[in-house]
Amino acid sequence: MAAVVPLLTTRSLSRRFGGLQAVANVDFQVQRGEIRAIIGPNGAGKTTLVSLVCGRIPPSEGTIVFEGEDITGLPAHTRVLRGIAYTFQITSVFANLTCHDNVALAVQRTLLSKQRWGRLDRHALTAEVMAALERVGIADLAAVPAGKLSYGHQRLLEVAMGLALNPRLLILDEPTQGLSDAEIASFCDLVRAIAEEATILLIEHNMHVVMSLAHTITVMNNGAILAEGDPAAISANADVQQAYLGG
Repeated sequence: MAAVVPLLTTRSLSRRFGGLQAVANVDFQVQRGEIRAIIGPNGAGKTTLVSLVCGRIPPSEGTIVFEGEDITGLPAHTRVLRGIAYTFQITSVFANLTCHDNVALAVQRTLLSKQRWGRLDRHALTAEVMAALERVGIADLAAVPAGKLSYGHQRLLEVAMGLALNPRLLILDEPTQGLSDAEIASFCDLVRAIAEEATILLIEHNMHVVMSLAHTITVMNNGAILAEGDPAAISANADVQQAYLGG
């Protein structure tokens, strides 16, 4: 039987900012179809690690492999076309554009990449936009400017924009930050549904969300991986308790 190739692999991945070692020699694998959570104290290197994966910043050293191919030198927009979508820790929507038009920007990128010539099919564009908005439960807000949405709805709009890219890896950075308990519960249901089609890489501080969603948890501290395992193993890990969970 052929060996299973991980969806994502990093080897000796490092990033320095001057004298600060934000990510230090990280060897990391994400398997296809899993929900992987990355946790750790503030400054542990979590967001820097996923920023390296999606190409927002280059590594100081190391290699990134996605679907068996070395993508270390590829720019961020090319990684998007390869199937890596990233939602930001701080909401990043175009406030003056409607929800429909925010998502349309993402849909256009994927549709144009599939077309070799000709005009963009507006019917296909609208259908994909509305499908993405429907999946996150805000299709009825399609005509509303993003800047008029509640914070929770803006977070959902960002997820819709990510889904519109048809990702194979969807990276969610602090997606439940600022959400109400009811919004968090709905969001967890959404993530489980998305995971049926795409692999999820989740940075999250809400431990209830992490423990209820993640198949595997990676704990970072001081730019390195401190521990990895399923939720039960991580909860029982003494080093994790000392560094992050409160002893």
